[in-house]
Amino acid sequence: MIVEPGELLAAIDSPNDLKKLSPDQLVQLSQELRQFIIDSVSIYGGHFGASLGVVELTVALHYVFNTPYDQLVWDVGHQAYGHKILTGRREKFPTNRRYHGMSGFPKRSESEYDAFGVGHSSTSIGAALGMAVASDYKGEFDRQHIAVIGDGAMTAGMAFEALNHAGVEKSNLLVILNDNCMSIDPNVGALKEYLTDITTSRTYNKVRDELWNVLGKLSKFGPNPQQIARKVEQAMKATLMKQSNLFEALNFRYFGPVDGHDVQHLATILNDLKSIPGPKILHCVTVKGKGYALAEKDQTLWHAPGLFDKVTGEIHKKTYDKPQAPKYQDVFGETMVELAEQNDKIMGVTPAMPSGSSLNIMMKAMPDRAFDVGIAEQHAVTFSAGLATQGLVPFCNIYSSFMQRAYDQVLHDVALQNLHVVFCLDRAGFAGADGPTHHGCYDLAYMRCIPNMVVSAPMNEEELRNLMYTATLPENAGPFSIRYPRGEGVMPEWRKPLKKLIIGTGRVVREGEGVAVLSIGHIGNYAVKATQKLAAEGLNPGHYDMRFCKPLDEEMLHNIARQYKAIVTVEDGCLPGGFGAAVLEFLADNGYAIPVRRLGIPDRIVEHGSQDELYKECGFDADGIAAALREMAGKVAAITPAERVLL
Repeated sequence: MIVEPGELLAAIDSPNDLKKLSPDQLVQLSQELRQFIIDSVSIYGGHFGASLGVVELTVALHYVFNTPYDQLVWDVGHQAYGHKILTGRREKFPTNRRYHGMSGFPKRSESEYDAFGVGHSSTSIGAALGMAVASDYKGEFDRQHIAVIGDGAMTAGMAFEALNHAGVEKSNLLVILNDNCMSIDPNVGALKEYLTDITTSRTYNKVRDELWNVLGKLSKFGPNPQQIARKVEQAMKATLMKQSNLFEALNFRYFGPVDGHDVQHLATILNDLKSIPGPKILHCVTVKGKGYALAEKDQTLWHAPGLFDKVTGEIHKKTYDKPQAPKYQDVFGETMVELAEQNDKIMGVTPAMPSGSSLNIMMKAMPDRAFDVGIAEQHAVTFSAGLATQGLVPFCNIYSSFMQRAYDQVLHDVALQNLHVVFCLDRAGFAGADGPTHHGCYDLAYMRCIPNMVVSAPMNEEELRNLMYTATLPENAGPFSIRYPRGEGVMPEWRKPLKKLIIGTGRVVREGEGVAVLSIGHIGNYAVKATQKLAAEGLNPGHYDMRFCKPLDEEMLHNIARQYKAIVTVEDGCLPGGFGAAVLEFLADNGYAIPVRRLGIPDRIVEHGSQDELYKECGFDADGIAAALREMAGKVAAITPAERVLL
């Protein structure tokens, strides 16, 4: 289905076309852009509420600034759909987040208007500051650098590190704080309360508006009145807010708060700010999901709702005739409550992803034992370590890709002290349409090399529950990592009695001969399909669910190396340093000369697409696994048992 743009939007293929409009036409264009996003996402899917909330801001930015010469950096990028549509990608928008289609996030290789590739939060200020310093160095003093960051992303340490640095550089940097009290879930923490105080102070806002008008008049008489007015402004802020302004304390000129949905006023303000040198912050108050009533009302649900009827608001969901397997994240959330009811030492921690990780189930049932610490992965890990020093058992739930941001804390604050922290890594492996910024490719490799760390992955929901239970036991009181993928499992009847697993033991899925496939994690279910397919062809490969990447089940590996002529390893993780590499190391260390074929994520950046599309691309879907087993079986058919062992 083709989504037709409105009259003004249809004529805009670049910001240069946008600049031809009169200020009065910006309101109509904003309405058309918002409607185009609603129409497109309802049909094709994608992130929703974030882009609706910044429609007017996006129009004003490209209207005022000379992009791409002026550098515009979006934080995270969930909100950049309007930006993409206005910068020559309107006709490509139906391919958004689809295999071989347009990325759902800003991406430098996709457009010159995407100044910086994003996907993880809180990077915009640092990146824009680097660009600003580079421009100063090159003598490009007319160049503007704008970072658009949400109040949720502002809670991360990286944002404050960049603000602290920018305050002493004096470079031409404008930070736009998009304040809607939301990231994906409602924002938490002292900064949220601080921003709320600013935006709700009627006295401050009234005097600020009057002072803004005075500043505009004084600007006609030269710099001295402006300096006087600035001192008055600063004194007013400190007095009326009964505290010094946080951003002014970091040497940023603070402007706002302003209505982020008044496109004409925004354009006027941004045009004025262009002439003010040094670091500046413009505080825009917006509504996530603006213009679509249901999205405004339930901003978490409508962050990325999937396909929906734009008229009724009904979100299209598949219906099934029989019970379906749950999402792994929901099994985690429900099991957390079950474990916590049995063990009062268990706590839950997540960095701003309570609904995405399903820790919100525990937060609702036990609000004093589950914590959303904001977009602060490093703090989440060290906070968990602190809990563990006092005899508690924290489950630190972080997406695999985001855990990379807290790697030093995992090593230094947890593993080095051998503390009992359980890391549950959601979205491990291919994350699907979110693409390479969200793929959890590397956790098996980066966790496996850390001393004291147990590294595990369940093949199904029952194993996830059992691993979680096992990780809480006193005899396993050290760092413990459990990874599981995005999406559904394979067991509709998943709520089985909890069982203790022996650390470093796998299980036999299928005995066989000739060649064996060793899998770890959910991808083992694809190996099951592959071995069933080969069995129908007359081959009889073995299949072993290893469960642990560290420690490996050495007894099982010895038996496999003696029994089979070849091995195929399968993992939804990077091949360098991963599970297959661990098996190769074991075989080499123990003197086995047995052919091994490793299947997994290759040493390159894999773009976005559905998980099945990406498994196929990388050769470890069911057909790819079957082909590798078939090929290995043919190559080693003539090898004798004596040739398999190095003496």
